[in-house]
Amino acid sequence: MNNSPVVEVEGKHLKLSNLDKVLYPAAGFTKGQVIDYYARVAPVLLPHLKDKPLTMKRYPGGVDQEFFFEKNAPKHRPDWVKTAPIWSHGNKRNVNYILANDLATLIWVANLASIELHPSLSLAKDIGCPTMIVFDLDPGPPADMVQCAQVGIWLREIFEHFGLKSFPKTSGSKGLQIYVPLHTPTRYEKTKPFAHALARLLEDEHPDLVVSDMKKAIRTGKVLVDWSQNDEHKTTVSVYALRARERPTVSTPLKWEEVERVLAKKDPKLVVFEAPQVLERVQKMGDLFEPVLKLEQKLPEVGAMISARDMSDEDKSAIVAQAEARAVHMSRKAERRPPPPVVAEKAPENRKRPPNSAAPTRATVKKKRKV
Repeated sequence: MNNSPVVEVEGKHLKLSNLDKVLYPAAGFTKGQVIDYYARVAPVLLPHLKDKPLTMKRYPGGVDQEFFFEKNAPKHRPDWVKTAPIWSHGNKRNVNYILANDLATLIWVANLASIELHPSLSLAKDIGCPTMIVFDLDPGPPADMVQCAQVGIWLREIFEHFGLKSFPKTSGSKGLQIYVPLHTPTRYEKTKPFAHALARLLEDEHPDLVVSDMKKAIRTGKVLVDWSQNDEHKTTVSVYALRARERPTVSTPLKWEEVERVLAKKDPKLVVFEAPQVLERVQKMGDLFEPVLKLEQKLPEVGAMISARDMSDEDKSAIVAQAEARAVHMSRKAERRPPPPVVAEKAPENRKRPPNSAAPTRATVKKKRKV
């Protein structure tokens, strides 16, 4: 068997490499199987990546080895890989993000051992305008998916009160993520304070189970409602993306009935899905996350949301004041930023090196956590 074949994908040629390399040792799941999964799930995955700046999380040695995040597109990329220059105020330069808009690009990304895919919540053409708001429910042991299911249902009830639809998916790891599609004009200066206020609200109403502060010391046995992902500088793992766990689990869209079943049966394993199972679900159910791509909704004002809750006026005032202060701070910070300079994008260099060679530009290299 040729372990480094040249394949044609939609008229584009690319060389695959090290297909027999085992990336998930405990499961014997190879790089070739990772690529095959992404090729098969592409019809439902690609619409969720289209035109969104993509951060790759690469595991060249496998999920139990070192990994790194790569934002800047490798210079050795094929000339058909589309990119978007996004100004980084911290680095004071453009970061040239990949746009995984087609199957060939997705296969090329997977061939880089980018097991996890982390897109922005915004389109590249307007990076300051989120297309959705996201809540990442992260359990602190001994809490698990069962407690996340309860918090997710509470979130759904709040949004339903205002006529908004929300959509759950597993993180592919330990937790649950709730997406509220927007697709209406808004800015992170509104969505992030809103998300923080809602997390604070749930914490005040359910202090024994919910926490909104990121400090790990206070998260034992509770569910962190992580509101901080609603930021133009952050990303969230994509729906249908593999996770670097012991086994090839996937961030999987769910029906709310499945979330309710986890809570009723107190069984977190009911919503743990690996790559082959996800492909079967897609064949039977289609894309459960399709409404997230199109549904237009508008967030209520923080004050209206808080006033509808049964809590003291003092607590309501504190949450609203904090949200307003955060919104003002973010707006002023945005106003102080100088506009990004117009930088002409350079064509990719024609270098003769393997397409999977790891030469990240300013990538962050980290030790692999235990899986």
